[in-house]
Amino acid sequence: MINFVFFLFSTLILVITQTVVLPDFSWFSHSFDLMIINVLYLILFSPRYWVPFWLVIIGSIMDSLSGAPFFLHTTAYLCIYLIVFFLRRLVFQRSGIFVFLVSLVSACIYQGLVMFSVFLLQGHKAITATDYHLCIGQVIWAAVGIPVGVWFMEAMHQNFLQVVKRSSGHMAGKYRE
Repeated sequence: MINFVFFLFSTLILVITQTVVLPDFSWFSHSFDLMIINVLYLILFSPRYWVPFWLVIIGSIMDSLSGAPFFLHTTAYLCIYLIVFFLRRLVFQRSGIFVFLVSLVSACIYQGLVMFSVFLLQGHKAITATDYHLCIGQVIWAAVGIPVGVWFMEAMHQNFLQVVKRSSGHMAGKYRE
């Protein structure tokens, strides 16, 4: 239950940051989908039986908030989950190189699905009109920002668990007296 509360609040904070705070900055166009940080943290460091369900919820929230075709985020997050699920068996999952490679692959998957959805909606003319420098810039920012974000979420989760453990121990001691 404690993990659910943490992931709920981290999802809300990232959604608010992505939809309200970041659009005010001039470099926002090069920003990547911040929810990929939450998705990768869920995939790498949480119990595996409820991750797909939580990814569908996160994807549905982002699909309804964004102007992208519905199920774009849900599909991207579930594809990322499947790729990481299979790659995890080959490589030590907590290594920095693995998190970097997975973040790079995740950003490429997301950009590929965005470009595919634009192609489906606008036809072959969208391919020539696409700003590939922007796509590459977003992938580069994601390759740098996602590993840092996953590390930050892990540190915040550990601090959250320690605070909850301390406060529950304090409350239990208080009521025993």
